Amino acid sequence: MAFLDFSQPMAGPAPVASTAQAVAAPTDFTPQEWQIVALARTDGLRSLQGPGRFVRLRRWIFGEDTNLALASERLEALRRLAVEAWHRGYAVSLSALAAFRAAGFSTAQLELLLATISAGRHARPRRSFA
Repeated sequence: MAFLDFSQPMAGPAPVASTAQAVAAPTDFTPQEWQIVALARTDGLRSLQGPGRFVRLRRWIFGEDTNLALASERLEALRRLAVEAWHRGYAVSLSALAAFRAAGFSTAQLELLLATISAGRHARPRRSFA
């Protein structure tokens, strides 16, 4: 049989934080972030790796210094996760997820991103080889 100790004060509901104290995690992306997600659709998985031998040789010969990564670390983390999601669906790497979270994105944004890309992947017209 259960026993309740009525000599101790009962714990009531948790106090509600005021709106000034509570900061809600963002659940949507800015228009610029949505544009990065859309552009990531055309990027290949190769864009996630560093420059290859030929690119390094061309840079050495011609003195080109091009960097294809985005200037903002936050937007680059979003682009990298979006590229993986466009190509692999929900099977993205843990390092991309960790970088996404470290960039300040919320779990709600992660779920929204993966669901949106998944819907876009399935809506993409398939090639027929007939």
